[in-house]
Amino acid sequence: IIAAFLLALFGTPIVKRIAFKVKAIDKPEKRKVHIQDMPRLGGLAICVAFWIAVIATQEVTRPIAGLLGGGMIICLVGIWDDIKGLSAKKKLFLQIVAASFAAYMGVQVEFMTSPFNGVIDLHYLTYPVTVLWIVGITNAVNLIDGLDGLAAGVSAIAAVTLGIVSILEGFSLPAVLAFTLAASIFGFLKYNFHPAKIFMGDTGSLFLGYNLSVIAILGLTKSTTILSVLLPIIILGVPILDTTLAIFRRYNNGRPIFSPDKEHLHHRLLNLGLSHRKTVLTIYGVSIIMGLSGILITVVTAPQATLLVLFLVSGIFIAADRVEYIYAKIFQDNRSYPDTK
Repeated sequence: IIAAFLLALFGTPIVKRIAFKVKAIDKPEKRKVHIQDMPRLGGLAICVAFWIAVIATQEVTRPIAGLLGGGMIICLVGIWDDIKGLSAKKKLFLQIVAASFAAYMGVQVEFMTSPFNGVIDLHYLTYPVTVLWIVGITNAVNLIDGLDGLAAGVSAIAAVTLGIVSILEGFSLPAVLAFTLAASIFGFLKYNFHPAKIFMGDTGSLFLGYNLSVIAILGLTKSTTILSVLLPIIILGVPILDTTLAIFRRYNNGRPIFSPDKEHLHHRLLNLGLSHRKTVLTIYGVSIIMGLSGILITVVTAPQATLLVLFLVSGIFIAADRVEYIYAKIFQDNRSYPDTK
């Protein structure tokens, strides 16, 4: 874990120089918040740090090979997109390839649990559900990568939470993988937190989403604990929420689902007058609350307590969707807001 941190810490400046040489540059535009050319491809430092640490310390079993092999595909997709650009359809297809490879190597959601029906064996739905989960989380993290340190910090919080919950559930391997991924992110965050010196690019955001989704499958979905199927959804709640809202928003507006916009949660917080740093820290706070909720669900035994946590988390989801409306009511400002119902 320490090695992963140090590799990312000292590897990021090297990747920054490479980004300039290969012209992996993120230029300012209307949809983005930065105002000068920024090197991207920073996620490559996270990839390399994580791979070296895992290969050096873990036996490469089939699931580990699925994690690493699919991650390699995702990383190459990100590098290609950061340097040359890649259409949304091609990216989606290659993500499905990576997820399918992981599923073939044994990274599978084989059953779900609930407090009502017990264990539900997915049977022939195992592969589709696995691929859908991996691709969904991969893109969810990618979509929140809009501010300095946002996607990296949220992913680090999620990884630490996954590690803690995996330990509580008795799964040591996913815990080590999660903490190793978190360490790689923390090493990179020194250069990515506002004001950023380098962006992670799609290389980083896609890679983090992929690995978080796979680690969640290797740990949390293997447990028969009541409501364990909801744990990864709660822990990764911020990117899942933002992606879900984006899909409904674009569908209602008659726009392609993968078309970019400037209406994500972080954009809306910026529009309320929060600074760049405060916006990121606010979303960190929500992520920590979601993570603590996931840990609480793991340790409580009373169904009522579990349902209470789920109720509180649902409240966070609703509040995030109505953030502008709530802000106006609390501060009673004179601005005009459309009905958000």
